[in-house]
Amino acid sequence: MFERFATGFSLARQSWDVLRTDKHLLLFPLLSGIGCLMVMASFAVPLLATGTVQNAVGAGVGDDQSSDPMQNPLYLAILFAFYFVNYFVIVFFNSALIACAVKRFYGADPTIREGLSAAMARLPQIAGWALVSATVGLILRVIESRSERVGQFVSAILGMAWSAATFFVVPVLVIERLGPIAAVKRSGELLKSSWGEALAGNSSIGFFCFLAMIPCIVLIVTGGIMLGGNLAIVGGILVVLGVIGILIVSLISSALSAIVQAAVYMYGASGDAPTGFDASTLRSAFSRA
Repeated sequence: MFERFATGFSLARQSWDVLRTDKHLLLFPLLSGIGCLMVMASFAVPLLATGTVQNAVGAGVGDDQSSDPMQNPLYLAILFAFYFVNYFVIVFFNSALIACAVKRFYGADPTIREGLSAAMARLPQIAGWALVSATVGLILRVIESRSERVGQFVSAILGMAWSAATFFVVPVLVIERLGPIAAVKRSGELLKSSWGEALAGNSSIGFFCFLAMIPCIVLIVTGGIMLGGNLAIVGGILVVLGVIGILIVSLISSALSAIVQAAVYMYGASGDAPTGFDASTLRSAFSRA
């Protein structure tokens, strides 16, 4: 267990070194976040303004059916469309980031335009994977709605298993250009051979990003308390600084996770350590504990 954590920590640290070299890679998770907010607004604003959601939720009540919106076909169709577009945006910019990371691994100097061009060239694969992800997401949401406790537990377990099995899907889509089903199989093979160290790397990233967020949370809480007193302006500034800090940490976390995915994938697929990563660390990720 300790060796696995140490390997994960090394992967996280080496991905940080790569990100320091190419700081502009942070633009991709930023664009992804902005895109997701736009998607949310494009669905929420019209639906709330027209009352479509309320109608979907209330449909069927007069027929002695449950008012649960998850039993309404219109609501499910809207939810599926939202999932699909949202996943498409996320996968598109993750693909662009990973394409740039791979170029850096080969010693080139990646540009934002090259990353976006690489993602554009893989639109069929990205759309296919967004379709699969939206379908799985909707199924998990339906399972969760069936029972407040059991459904949520089952959905959480299945969701974690699905996330683990598909950890390498985006690198596979970008580099091998496989379809979504073949990419899931390939991802499962790589995850099995890496014995979870890639996930440990992501866990290490998440742990240190959580630590980095603590001061930001303290700023927000302190500022919120001060807003109710005579130091409202100072409190507002602290809240803003805390929110900005959390956003920056989130962007860094997303970028580091994508770099780890790309690095471990490349070593597993080719046997060569990417530039910026230690061969012994990657080798230990593909050996039995």
